[in-house]
Amino acid sequence: MKEEVFTSVQDLPAPRSEVFPFFADPANLEALTPAWLRFEVLTPRPLPRGEGACFDYRIRVRGLPLRWRTLIETFVPGECFVDRQLSGPYALWHHTHTFEDLPSGGTRMTDTVRYSVGWGFLGTLATALWVRRDIQKIFDYRKQVLARMFPGK
Repeated sequence: MKEEVFTSVQDLPAPRSEVFPFFADPANLEALTPAWLRFEVLTPRPLPRGEGACFDYRIRVRGLPLRWRTLIETFVPGECFVDRQLSGPYALWHHTHTFEDLPSGGTRMTDTVRYSVGWGFLGTLATALWVRRDIQKIFDYRKQVLARMFPGK
């Protein structure tokens, strides 16, 4: 199983005290996900929060409907949290979100995703042809949405 690492860094002009709570609310994930994934949170509201919280989602990957279950395995308020796929489209999905203060008063948000599709050679081929590019598109979309949600003053 070949593991890939994807990193995305975005500086937002809002303080960590505003940015982190937005990300800590799993209901906001729908707004940060491109429409072509048809992402839907299935877990009943109110959604659990913090370490140990589990969420169920439905998404479409290349038109194929899939279910995805995520566990928040680490949660340090204001600093970071880690979600790990328990079941879903990847053999491995481990996503670390970190938040740092910028000298300007803004927040540097870093996403580091360790992932693997699995499936041997077919997974390697799918990663090269689609998966890597799709993940980049998802995070590019997130950056656009976040830039609108947290504009400079």
